[in-house]
Amino acid sequence: MSLHAFLYGARVSSTLDSPPVPALDASARTTPRRRTRVLALPEARWALLATAAFLLALPLHFADAPGWTYGPLYAVAYLAGGWEPALEGLRALRGKTLDVDLLMIVAALGAAAIGQVLDGALLIVIFATSGALEALATARTADSVRGLLDLAPATATRVTADGDESVPVSRLAVGDELLIRPGERIGADGRVLDGTSEADQATITGEPLPVLKTPGDEVFAGTLNGTGALRVRVERDPADSVIARIVTLVEEASRTKAPTQLFIEKVEQRYAVGVVAATLAVFAVPLAFGADLTGALLRAMTFMIVASPCAVVLATMPPLLSAIATAGRHGVLVKSALAMERLGEIDTAALDKTGTLTEGAPAVTAVRPATGSGLDEDALLALAAAAEHPSEHPLARAIVAAARTRDLRLAPARDFTAKPGHGVTATVDGRVVTVGRPDSGLDTGTGTGTDTDTGTDTDVEGGTVVLVERDGAPVGTLVLADRPRADAAETAAGLTALTGTSPVLLTGDNSRAAAQVASATGITDVRASLLPEDKVTAVRELQREGRKVLFVGDGVNDAPALAAAHSGVAMGRAGSDLALETADAVVVRDELAAIPAVVRLSRAARRLVVQNLLVAGTFITVLVLWDLLGHLPLPLGVAGHEGSTVLVGLNGLRLLRESAWRLRESAWHRPDGGRPRSL
Repeated sequence: MSLHAFLYGARVSSTLDSPPVPALDASARTTPRRRTRVLALPEARWALLATAAFLLALPLHFADAPGWTYGPLYAVAYLAGGWEPALEGLRALRGKTLDVDLLMIVAALGAAAIGQVLDGALLIVIFATSGALEALATARTADSVRGLLDLAPATATRVTADGDESVPVSRLAVGDELLIRPGERIGADGRVLDGTSEADQATITGEPLPVLKTPGDEVFAGTLNGTGALRVRVERDPADSVIARIVTLVEEASRTKAPTQLFIEKVEQRYAVGVVAATLAVFAVPLAFGADLTGALLRAMTFMIVASPCAVVLATMPPLLSAIATAGRHGVLVKSALAMERLGEIDTAALDKTGTLTEGAPAVTAVRPATGSGLDEDALLALAAAAEHPSEHPLARAIVAAARTRDLRLAPARDFTAKPGHGVTATVDGRVVTVGRPDSGLDTGTGTGTDTDTGTDTDVEGGTVVLVERDGAPVGTLVLADRPRADAAETAAGLTALTGTSPVLLTGDNSRAAAQVASATGITDVRASLLPEDKVTAVRELQREGRKVLFVGDGVNDAPALAAAHSGVAMGRAGSDLALETADAVVVRDELAAIPAVVRLSRAARRLVVQNLLVAGTFITVLVLWDLLGHLPLPLGVAGHEGSTVLVGLNGLRLLRESAWRLRESAWHRPDGGRPRSL
């Protein structure tokens, strides 16, 4: 059955002998994509035009072609890339604010006025491209927030005295009774009145397995019903559902997030005002004392060129962009220079559990044949896998996958039936085999205490226990768990070394599962059973204590916390669209160990930025003083200005080296507690 038919067209009987409902693929558990095309943004179109014109003019300029061949191309680059920053700068000026955007436009025009057209065009292209990237990031985040609403169905089946009726979800009211058929998405937050099923609510709580739902249990809008039919009473207005609140939380967090800027932007206002005022003074003062107009203008333009922030801009961007490129080669997509800078500022890490610290899917962790069953581990696993083979339940798929990993032969199963919330029954080699929830004590020969419901010590196992019966007699148990990733403990230790504090575990899963993962990874601060707004509250509490929090997650339920944190990193392989778009960085290969590595890389980039600013500031100071106190020839001023620009640019490119990624924390802190050593 196709996914479309499963979600919208097919009906599945809720009787015991109903065929299994096909499992959702990964895309069905994430937000549907409605992405803004890059060229749909005017900022991107203007930046592309400016860049294309500049790249066409560049070889003609260097080839000493006639000016009429490349001059119009430079003019196009100036107009296409500069009109919008110029307009924004003038608007800011009208509001009595002078920013670097306007200063850069003036510097570009000044460079063109004294023959340095190439320098001015390069500045224009840099600013236009930066503006386009910012506009794209904003649009993509808005796309994902809107797409999140698609998780909730447009209509629901309302039960009335006259029968069932299909109504828009927006018309539902508290107290309405809904019929949720197998395979349907739940239309509103409510409570089960009748029926038994399982709900995949990973989008809300992050739990890796479908959750059993019986009368009295709470269900959430946008989550997926399993193989049983449910009758649900609506308990929240659809506009106030958990999924709707996630949208609101992401939007609010994005709006209220403290505005952070690149290092140089923090002083741009004073710098811009100072350069403009100084340029006017350099022009007006000599003129007032009888200097030649042309000479005064040339000195003033030379001053503006040598004082323009070209080298300062390049002091900041190349290290951060080089760090972005190096991180990208190793499977970490950092979305902007600002995002890369933020990563190096964090001093506390908060981690999601399911799909982040763990693999996000169940796996068989123990096979326990019962004493006297006559079965060994392989035989018990093969028996259970044969019975589960027709099922599409996540636990069934895990059992079958474990059998295939051991290359076990699976006998054909007949008369397969599934009972929602209990398990499956099938005839295997002429024997009736049942795999499902334990309902009696069982001596599994493990030597551990037994739970009255599961027959095994579930606290020790830390997973889901299923009982295997043959012809009504228990023959063993299987333990399944969402296992921690192989590099989870290493990552937690690395983040602890970087920040000086142990990471915090924030999860929507239950406290027992959270404690199991925390124990395996060395995390001591555990906060479980959290809804999305609870995760945001936890992050904000940490930030009110003065901490800069890095949050790592993967699901829709993690998106608000990703937006609220100082820096957010999403796991890319199974991450929801909303999480991927909201995060500042994405671990494409799902390698957790890459997270402390990219934080170290960011700190290296920040240190190179400081080095470059010192170099750029020294050059600018020397050239400015030379121009003010002596006579700085324009060619020499341009050479010094461009030389400093090239120098800081090359210094920033050092982070492209492979050794920059392999840098370990031991390279940052000397045993004697001294300062970090240089790259």
